[in-house]
Amino acid sequence: MDAVSLTDDSDAAGNKTKASQGDIDSFRASLSKLGDVYVNDAFGTAHRGHSSMVGVNLPQKAAGFLMKKELDYFAMALEKPQRPFLAILGGAKVKDKIQLINNMLDKVDEMIIGGGMAFTFLKVLNNMEIGTSLFDEEGAGIVKELMAKAEKNGVKITLPVDFITAEKFDEKAATGSATVAAGIPAGWMVRRGDSLLIVLLFLLLY
Repeated sequence: MDAVSLTDDSDAAGNKTKASQGDIDSFRASLSKLGDVYVNDAFGTAHRGHSSMVGVNLPQKAAGFLMKKELDYFAMALEKPQRPFLAILGGAKVKDKIQLINNMLDKVDEMIIGGGMAFTFLKVLNNMEIGTSLFDEEGAGIVKELMAKAEKNGVKITLPVDFITAEKFDEKAATGSATVAAGIPAGWMVRRGDSLLIVLLFLLLY
């Protein structure tokens, strides 16, 4: 029996694929048949336009208790934060986070920027060679403005300083290491997941 992945956008040969609108509608209809009430308790994906988030067509929908708990914690942190207040931001593109970064720079004492968008900051600020790692051309134009606001508000910005690299996006790919000063070799990228590991190690030592 063939298995169909709902998280991969490539076929068996590795070619990029895209579901037709008919396939999407059919999949969403199949999800809607699974229950009578839809409860979204997936805070981490609630902002995404996935079928499991926006495609279930049921008359009764609600947010779950875990979602409420997450929102309560956010409200507490943003309205009455304990000091020092540290924010950790990730994601691929700076331009998608501009408003969030701007708002957080008015509230936090320190900000760690990881994930794919860290390379846009590092390339703009340090002229770092980033190989084939993510670079947000549109978001690059706002980096210096964000850094200027951070300096004005006395917010310390922390970016990654070294990296585990890979020659390609494959679990069996050859790996290496890199620093901001040395840069990432052409054709190489930061191995996905390692920027999160760097943040977690930082927190253990903080």
